[in-house]
Amino acid sequence: MLGDAWLWVAVEWSPPAYAGLDARDGLDTPTTVALLVAALVKAALLWLILRAPAPGPLDRRAKALRRLLYLAVAYIFVLWYPIALLPDAVDAAFQLALWTAIDVLYLLVIRWRSRMLRAAAGAMFAVELAGMANELLDELDLPELGSGGIVALGLVLGGVAATVITVVGQRRDGRWSRGTQAAGWLSVGFYALVIPLNVLFGMISSGHLAMLVVMDAVELVSAVWFAATARELPAEGRPADLPPARRRVIRVAVAAVAVLPIIAMIHPEQTPHLTYTGWSMDCFDRPSFGDLKPAERDGAFLCRARSMDGGVPPMFPDSLSDQEILAYGRALCRTKDRDEQEAILARAGSARPAWGADPWDLVYVCPEIVGVTHPELLRSTAEAEAANAAYIAEENAKCRDPWPRTKGVVQATARYFLFVDGDAGYFVYDPQDEAADKAAGQAMDKVYDDSSRIGVAGSAVLIGHIEDVVDLCLTVKAFRTPPPQRTAGWDLVNEVPIVSRSGRLTVPEMGEGGEVGAGAPMPNLAIAGKGRYRLRVYVRVDAGEEQHLVVVFPGASRKRLKLKP
Repeated sequence: MLGDAWLWVAVEWSPPAYAGLDARDGLDTPTTVALLVAALVKAALLWLILRAPAPGPLDRRAKALRRLLYLAVAYIFVLWYPIALLPDAVDAAFQLALWTAIDVLYLLVIRWRSRMLRAAAGAMFAVELAGMANELLDELDLPELGSGGIVALGLVLGGVAATVITVVGQRRDGRWSRGTQAAGWLSVGFYALVIPLNVLFGMISSGHLAMLVVMDAVELVSAVWFAATARELPAEGRPADLPPARRRVIRVAVAAVAVLPIIAMIHPEQTPHLTYTGWSMDCFDRPSFGDLKPAERDGAFLCRARSMDGGVPPMFPDSLSDQEILAYGRALCRTKDRDEQEAILARAGSARPAWGADPWDLVYVCPEIVGVTHPELLRSTAEAEAANAAYIAEENAKCRDPWPRTKGVVQATARYFLFVDGDAGYFVYDPQDEAADKAAGQAMDKVYDDSSRIGVAGSAVLIGHIEDVVDLCLTVKAFRTPPPQRTAGWDLVNEVPIVSRSGRLTVPEMGEGGEVGAGAPMPNLAIAGKGRYRLRVYVRVDAGEEQHLVVVFPGASRKRLKLKP
């Protein structure tokens, strides 16, 4: 009758603004229903909490424990709001101090009737307090006791274990009624509800008001337990046990709170089961097929199928379950052409059906099919590296020194690999020159303007190829004096200037995992140190294979010479 804001205040005992409610906004239906149900539940629990303490004498320790437990109840009802207005570190410090005192008094007041049980209780209390201390360190931006979700979950479970062992101690003590013990077990059920919903799935912290209202009402079970523990501390005047019928109701309620959250986490078969997404931590690595165990291959395919690397849309949408994506993947393996792949991807709701699926992605779900046409995809990383090294060595062996009798001071012969889609050529350059990048860019611009296909820019010379090839045989030699020209048998011979500012001149080598560069180590051609050099390039095409000979020797001339043709 008074409006949503008053309903919120009446049930939640906090201002609407605390939950982010705006006066102009109304509550949705689930939140309204949750508030009405929570009002009845909280009224019943509040009646249990406000019952008068049992009469009887108390010693000094028991009196202190009773006061602290009532302080904990007051915090749950009232004190949390003014403390929440202070820095978070104040709240964490207050909780740590309060429960340190309560846990110590639990050890002293409860008659455990077993040294082992008391020791176990002390250990569990220590884990519980360690979790609170860890939260305080986090709020103070100090090094925490442990990082990661596993440590946080372990500390939370330690708090649950502390509650369990306290209820066990109350049972062995004999002062507390079955109703109080039942409230303790129900508070354990509350933790069993919070841990999977919040820690594992983030449903509580996601901000939905209905869920927050429900959990706020259920949390009062802990306040009931604290108040009942404080009320029944006197040894005399112990309340009578509950009747059998009520005990059965309480047992059913405890079992429901403990079991229903677990049942809720079991999804029906038709619900999408998502193990990996495009942002899963396990998807950052891209292992080779041969490096994975059979049980890991489906996960690798799911990572690739949902990958959004480079900002491209994923192969499959996240709305599909793992099982559906794996089934579509195996269907893609059996297609005969790209059109069939496009039809399957379109049926699956892919944002890019025209792209199809590549064999290096499909190999994880159907290696027996992909391996027939692409056996190299079945290799492990070590096998792929060994095969690549063997291929490069074989290609290097095919290249021969065109001047076998003319030995340079330093020299090397190797296969030079270019980009498959076309490459302007290869560099002879000073890699330690501070202006190396600028010189390389200028040489790249000039290579297309020169009929000899050689771009010269200070400490960098870009030598182009004359045929449409993806690799060529390259021999480099350095001399102290100009060697004979020997242009016979060559199609092109040109001589250009180059400078070494650091005392180095070399040719790029193929790095680890690279696809471009010389297949063998290249020597330093600046044998006279820093200074000016002459670079002579011999090029010929023989039986479709392009061969290059690069000769470097000291020389101050800055002229470009076309020696042949």
